[in-house]
Amino acid sequence: MDKLKKCFTGCILQLLLIPVMGQDSSHAGKLSVTGYTELYYQHDFNNPPDRKRPGYIYNHHRNEEINLNLGYLKLSYEHPIVRSSLAIGAGSYMVANYAAETGLAKNIFEATAGLRLSRKINLWMDGGIMPSHIGFESAIGKDCPTLTRSLLAENSPYFETGAKLTYINRDNKWTISGLLLNGWQRIKRQTGNSSLSWGTQIRYSPSEKLVLNYSTFFGADGPDSIRVRRSFHNLYGLIGLSGKWNLSLGFDLGIQEKSKTDPGHFLWYTPVGIIKYNMDSRWSMAARAEYYSDRQSILIAPVNNTGFRAGGFSLNLDYSLTNNIQIRAEGKTYLGKEAVFQRRNEYSRNNPGFIIVVNAGF
Repeated sequence: MDKLKKCFTGCILQLLLIPVMGQDSSHAGKLSVTGYTELYYQHDFNNPPDRKRPGYIYNHHRNEEINLNLGYLKLSYEHPIVRSSLAIGAGSYMVANYAAETGLAKNIFEATAGLRLSRKINLWMDGGIMPSHIGFESAIGKDCPTLTRSLLAENSPYFETGAKLTYINRDNKWTISGLLLNGWQRIKRQTGNSSLSWGTQIRYSPSEKLVLNYSTFFGADGPDSIRVRRSFHNLYGLIGLSGKWNLSLGFDLGIQEKSKTDPGHFLWYTPVGIIKYNMDSRWSMAARAEYYSDRQSILIAPVNNTGFRAGGFSLNLDYSLTNNIQIRAEGKTYLGKEAVFQRRNEYSRNNPGFIIVVNAGF
C-alpha cells in the first residue's frame, strides 16, 4: 500500500504543480475534467440464483436489477512535454474486476504521470495505473462497437500498473511501446512474487480506415515457490470497409507452464469478429461472433468439472439521443461444447440473455 499511496500522491502533486512548472513561453497546458456513467438492466435466462453473471464476466456483472456498471470522474493535464491523469471509479465493473485489490486501490480507475523524453522525437515515458495495451475493447462502453464485451476482452487485462515507454513516428503511422509491469492486471504485485512482468505493443495505422496491432505480455503468476511463466499474444485489425461499415477482428493466444518443475505447457486461445453498420448519425447496429477455448482452466475456473469451450453470438442496436447520451440494447447467447453454464441448480450448454444500457459522458 505504501507504493500505491506514493503513486496516488505523486499524481495529485503533478496535477497541481504542472500548470505552474510545465508551461513555457510558447505552449500552455490544458487542464480538463471529464466523466462517464453507464447504467444497465439485464436478464440472464438461466436465472443464476445469486443474481450474478459467471465469474469470467466483469462488465454488467449483476442480473435482474438496475445497476451502475461504471462511473468515473477524471482529471487530466496535457502539455507538450508532460501529461497526467487521475480517475476515480465506482460500479459493478469495479467491484468485480478489482476484487483482488485492497483499500483505496479498489476505486482507482486510472492514475498516471508522463514525461516527453525528447523535443525532436515523439518519445514518452508514462507510469502508474494505466489502460491495458492489450485488445481493442475497453471498460468504457461508449468506445466499444458492441454493448457487452467479448470473452476475449473480459479475460485479458483491462488495466495494468507499471512503466511504459512509447515511440510514435513523425507521420503517426507507427506506435511502438515497451512496458514493465506489476503483473497480469494487478495494481499491487502478488505477495511472494519477486519478479516483474513485461510487455510490448506494435501498432500500425496507415490511414483512418486501417489499424493493425500486435501486443504481448510475458510474466510469472503465483508466488516464487510455485510460480509459472505465462506468455500472451494479442493481434487485432480495425478495418473501415466503407463510410458505414466497420470490421473488427481479434485473436488471442496464451501459453503457460504446467508447473515450476514440469516443462510442458497449457494453451488457450480465442478468436472474435465484430461487424458494425452505421445507419445514420444516430442509429447503428453491430453483430459479434466469438469462440473461447480454455480446456485446462488457466483463466476460467472449472465449471461442472470441465474446462471452458464455448462460442458466442450477439446483436446490438444503438441510438444516440445526443452527442453525449446513448441508449443501447443487445441480445446475446453462449453455446458450450459441454454443459458449463449454470441454470438454477443444474448446468446447461447454452446461456441466452438480453441487456439495455444508457451511457452518458461529458
